[in-house]
Amino acid sequence: MEKRYFGTDGIRGRVGQYPITPDFMLKLGWAVGMAFKRHGQCRVLIGKDTRISGYMFESALEAGLSAAGAQVQLLGPMPTPAIAYLTRTFQADAGIVISASHNPFYDNGIKFFSVDGSKLPDDLELEIERLVEAPMVLVGSDELGKVARVEDASGRYIEYCKSSVPTSTRFREFRLVLDCAHGATYKVAPNVFRELGAEVDVIGAQPDGLNINAEVGSTDLRALSRRVVDTGADLGIAFDGDGDRVMMVDCHGIEVDGDELVYVIARDMQERGLLSGGVVGTLMSNLGLELGLRELGIEFVRAKVGDRYVMSDLRERGWLIGGESSGHILCLNHTSTGDGIIAALQVLKALQRSGLRLDQACQRMQKCPQKLINVRYQKGTQSPLADPRLQQAVSDTEARLGDTGRVLLRLSGTEPVIRVMVEGQDSEQVCKEAEGLADQVRELFAAT
Repeated sequence: MEKRYFGTDGIRGRVGQYPITPDFMLKLGWAVGMAFKRHGQCRVLIGKDTRISGYMFESALEAGLSAAGAQVQLLGPMPTPAIAYLTRTFQADAGIVISASHNPFYDNGIKFFSVDGSKLPDDLELEIERLVEAPMVLVGSDELGKVARVEDASGRYIEYCKSSVPTSTRFREFRLVLDCAHGATYKVAPNVFRELGAEVDVIGAQPDGLNINAEVGSTDLRALSRRVVDTGADLGIAFDGDGDRVMMVDCHGIEVDGDELVYVIARDMQERGLLSGGVVGTLMSNLGLELGLRELGIEFVRAKVGDRYVMSDLRERGWLIGGESSGHILCLNHTSTGDGIIAALQVLKALQRSGLRLDQACQRMQKCPQKLINVRYQKGTQSPLADPRLQQAVSDTEARLGDTGRVLLRLSGTEPVIRVMVEGQDSEQVCKEAEGLADQVRELFAAT
């Protein structure tokens, strides 16, 4: 059965456009409460980021859950991984995050975590969708769920983050700039790094409900880069609006993406004998990560794009480290989901152990030039990627690139676009091959 509402990362869209509306959230809260109540008493945590619509949707979800007889505990503005952690420690049946992650303030969405802090299985999401379409029947007045606020949620999560590094850890040698994207990390992240001894300068920590991710955060590193260079900081750390992604800039203001951060963490773990297997990336992970890990003798596999697929592959293999170039980094030896703060702490600890600056640690992995071209195709075209003419064109391109190049064609999940990506070690060849392959795609399928 195909899902109607749930995507790869919960339910997301434009505020005011169905299903991101108060009436739908009311029904969704009731459906979640009913789905979990079938296993007995139901307790649900709700957290959110800082966008203005979060207050409205928090109230609607709260009312729906109470109508189903579920007990609700409100966490307030908290990073997404904090809700996953607190769902586990409170042994709640579910955790709900009201957030659209790195999207602008006018978008919002809902993410869910199960009792073990992982994302909901497909069958449970389908059950919730079925209930959303069913008539809403309230429990009796004496069975309505109660609502309470958790007062010490931030303190609990701060201590949890700090516990991901040895208790003796002191980062006194680091001068850091943190960019909190005017989002969910704006309170907890500065406290974590300061309490571990770092000198911390903070930007993007004045949320007003409308400025989340606006020219700040992991999707726009320009402000962070300028601040690091202007202040002579050692490095900068940028989170996205809900705190599950992290990107960095080095002391020169140069971007360090998720692929490079995964490499730094994996290398450090290997040197300490703690890696336990290989690393999982995605189809979009830079070829340089694969080649760099190969030199270290570390196995690397690619999952589909999306942190839930990286997580699935890690669990299936019993491995610990994986991530995406966008900054979703999974450190399963410390947490059950992508956590920007915890990933950043692992990078700092790796730098401290090695005595290297961030730019020096990243030099050990040489990113390969990459060219991405989007080609719109005619709607109604049946399985364009299965066309034998296109498959032959891809094979020809791969043959010219040899063992140190890579070709990837993907269909966009949101628009009629074929994403043509070529990687290799020679920038000029990569651009030439990408343009040539994109031209062939246009000849075969381009929209008129």
